[in-house]
Amino acid sequence: MLSKDKLIGTPDNLSPEEVRRFDALAEEWRKPDGAFHTVLEFNRVRLHHILNEIQRHFGNTPLSILDVGCGAGILTEPLARAGHQVLGIDASAVNVRVARQNGWELSAHLSYRHCLSQTLVEEGARFDLVLNTEVVEHVPNPTRLLQECGDLVNPGGMMVVATLNRTWKSYLIGIIGAEYVLRALPRGTHSWQAFVTPEEAADALTPMGFRCDSPRGMSYNPLTRRWRLSSSDKVNYLMSAIKDPSIQQDT
Repeated sequence: MLSKDKLIGTPDNLSPEEVRRFDALAEEWRKPDGAFHTVLEFNRVRLHHILNEIQRHFGNTPLSILDVGCGAGILTEPLARAGHQVLGIDASAVNVRVARQNGWELSAHLSYRHCLSQTLVEEGARFDLVLNTEVVEHVPNPTRLLQECGDLVNPGGMMVVATLNRTWKSYLIGIIGAEYVLRALPRGTHSWQAFVTPEEAADALTPMGFRCDSPRGMSYNPLTRRWRLSSSDKVNYLMSAIKDPSIQQDT
């Protein structure tokens, strides 16, 4: 049996510095006044959008869901509570441990693995919905990660990508504002050069048979400390992509 603390997969699309950073912050995810307190509010809006997308595309059908870069499980748990079969994976063993500790009572619908998306591709795994949220900006090769996640989507299934756009506005708001002025995120959480534009995400997925919807933006009000969906995708955005059901995959 493999050790739960051993990373499963060849970590050639992995930044050790990023993993160490999130290892150190793993215990902060769920603290209302912790380093990621604004992320909890962000997650509320993100989750609402994802549930709406599930209803729009799949109706009330229970789904198999993969959350890539699941962190401490703040997105996986509510999806499992909604009746879906959810697997969360993360490159941080500490994140996986914290997620397991918090989601143990949902074991019938929720599981975690310390592995990479590449591992699941090699195993031939497939899911109805793959979530790629706030992770592509933390790997050396975002295109490769998007394509690996695309391989993991069943024909007719969906991927949801959520990340930061690479614009001057995202630099001012997402880094200077969030990390240095408001201190809503720990300094060094993001590198502006690593941000991925919606066009770049679509360019990675379209050749794989995905139809990418127009991205939805997200904006933060520092006075109310609330996030909301926005018509502008110049900072944060969410994008759904549906995989052509005629595409056949080896199993």
